[in-house]
Amino acid sequence: MTRKILVVGAGKSTAYMLDYFLEKSESENLQITIADLNTDGIAAHIKEHSACTLLTLDISNSEERQRAVSQADIVVSMLPARLHTTIASDCLLHKKHLVTASYLSDDMKAMNEDVTKSGLIFMNEIGLDPGIDHMSAMHIIDQIRDRGGRILLFESFTGGLVAPESDSNLWNYKFTWNPRNVVIAGQGGAAKFIQEGTYKYIPYHKLFRRTEFMEIKGYGTFEAYANRDSLNYREAYGLEDALTLYRGTMRKVGFSKAWNMFVQLGMTDDSYIVENSEGMSYRDFTNLFLPYSPTDSVELKLRHYLKIDQDDSMWGKLLELDLFNPKKIIPLKHATPAQMLQKILEDKWTLAEDDKDMIVMYHKFGYEIHGKKEQIDANMVVVGENRTHTAMAKTVGLPVAMATLLILNKKITTPGVQIPIKKEVYEPVLKELTSYDVVFNEYKVPYLGYNPDTVAG
Repeated sequence: MTRKILVVGAGKSTAYMLDYFLEKSESENLQITIADLNTDGIAAHIKEHSACTLLTLDISNSEERQRAVSQADIVVSMLPARLHTTIASDCLLHKKHLVTASYLSDDMKAMNEDVTKSGLIFMNEIGLDPGIDHMSAMHIIDQIRDRGGRILLFESFTGGLVAPESDSNLWNYKFTWNPRNVVIAGQGGAAKFIQEGTYKYIPYHKLFRRTEFMEIKGYGTFEAYANRDSLNYREAYGLEDALTLYRGTMRKVGFSKAWNMFVQLGMTDDSYIVENSEGMSYRDFTNLFLPYSPTDSVELKLRHYLKIDQDDSMWGKLLELDLFNPKKIIPLKHATPAQMLQKILEDKWTLAEDDKDMIVMYHKFGYEIHGKKEQIDANMVVVGENRTHTAMAKTVGLPVAMATLLILNKKITTPGVQIPIKKEVYEPVLKELTSYDVVFNEYKVPYLGYNPDTVAG
């Protein structure tokens, strides 16, 4: 009997997921309906596949939306996170399983009792980060506990980066995911983590000058700045007694120091509107944040303000972005500084057609077993194929697709609103991911604890 999968949303992260479903369509008797407001951008090989049906869907049209949900066996929502609850309500009403890659929201959590009573599975956070980070971490944490060990330290870092062969700018960075999330990263409160049993906080204006370094064999040294809340998963992972919990975002060394220039200038501020933003030149945008001077140029004022010399590498990075160009124009009406900066960066940091991105994930596990302290480091590197089949799309989309099929095939059976931290989820998904070259390498290293010598700033 044909099993029907409804995929709502066909954005950048769906390329590998859709390919996976269609490759399995014959052996698994799948029929895929792809619902999106605009289906024009869907690749021809997907549109023309016999197991695929396209549906133009306005998510605000409740009648059409519920009809689509009611006709499916399972729903995959790849919509923006704020819209998942709408789809989840439909799934609950029509008794359909749901899979998303987004963070588990409070609204979704509130459905848990009804979802569980209905015998449904609402799987959230089954992408990359969150997703593969949960599964790979719990795989090792559970192994340590099964041997009688106690977790003392857990650190986890993920970066969406540009592959070395496509690294063609001074920032060693290009957008591989939502650019807005990059521009406003770290805002909304101080970064919070635990270090050797002590709560630590890093305010936003200091965040990008407090970085930790890590080495990935074959790929060099990376840096990471702290995520806003490293303690989100303390209870879920069962790490209430761990002395150090730290989660961060990885970049190539030097990026954070350079990004800090934007933070200090105020260019990443998303809290107010620049009234005359439309038609403003890049040069005038830069000048917005500098003191008035009847004689000094914008360039000279900025160098004085940031205390950087003309031969400083930071200066070259600013010049590369055309920040002082009076001819380049921002077309955005009533935009915030963050939105204007995003437009400027997209001009320079968008992946070219043949560019390859790269995902890097790195975990540290410090633990005590039989009175001895030990440490395991684990890392994963995935390189994309091109601008469409990115490493980001691969590592987000494949876990979603695999979990969907495991639920359909009754290999994942525990009902409720959940994230992928149970063995019945992470074991088969991690195993299958290895066949797609998504592999974690584990290394046993001397236990170091949280090493302050690795922190810059």
